[in-house]
Amino acid sequence: MALQPFGDRDGYIWYNGSLMPWREANFHVLSHGLHYASCVFEGERAYGGKIFKMREHSDRLINSGKILGFDIPYTADQLDAAKMEVVKANNLVDCYVRPVSWRGGEQMGVSAPLTKIHTAIAAWEWPSYFSPEIKANGIKLTQGRWARPAPNTAPVHAKASGLYMICTVGKSEAEAKGFHDCLMLDYRGNVAEATGANFFMLQAGKLHTPTPDCFLNGITRQTVIELAGLRQIPVVERFIKPDELKDAEEIFVTGTAAEITPVGQIDDLSFKVGPTTRQLMEDYAKLVRA
Repeated sequence: MALQPFGDRDGYIWYNGSLMPWREANFHVLSHGLHYASCVFEGERAYGGKIFKMREHSDRLINSGKILGFDIPYTADQLDAAKMEVVKANNLVDCYVRPVSWRGGEQMGVSAPLTKIHTAIAAWEWPSYFSPEIKANGIKLTQGRWARPAPNTAPVHAKASGLYMICTVGKSEAEAKGFHDCLMLDYRGNVAEATGANFFMLQAGKLHTPTPDCFLNGITRQTVIELAGLRQIPVVERFIKPDELKDAEEIFVTGTAAEITPVGQIDDLSFKVGPTTRQLMEDYAKLVRA
């Protein structure tokens, strides 16, 4: 099936303060964000025309820019309003929303304090990251060869484009081996996350999830912890060794794109899509459309 290029679509994109036709939302090849990864972004979903946790995403985008050393020239209120304007202009109800901010092309070089900060917001229909058939049995993961960097070596708490380079390589390598994604370890050799989703495992009635000290404490991750609390399911944040995976009763990953996705296999280990995972999936599906 031929893919439709993202640059050749109908609709509107919010670009530096106003809507413009989708195909005209371009930037110069010598923009700093392309060459030096001075770019931050968000991934959000709208359900029934309402963007889930919209303010939390706007706040994180602004904070990510600050971590990379630049100020996004819009307030959270302005970003929220722009996102809803984009969803409405494109006649979308259930969709994915992508805000992005980056340094422009006024300067080229590692340090570029005089660059203009650009911001754009696009939205498009994007169903579940994995098909219902795949989610029914759980996705297949393989341990990746790239580790999440230490906090003193990268801006690990920003949702920055440069941090996804190893995710792209890792996921592509996993898919080439017949897996859906890879399980990333951290710089110490502990379980960290998948390439774009946080990690949870069930053991003896408790959910265990890695301490997010070198990767994003995802908004969906935080939501799932809240949902588990409502179900009186204890959540333990701790360092998890790879050899502990064999003792897991259920495993799932969480993210805006992935939502709650069960894991059925990690290399030679197999897992069932169990009742706790199914319950949290149901609770999450109800919450996002509440």
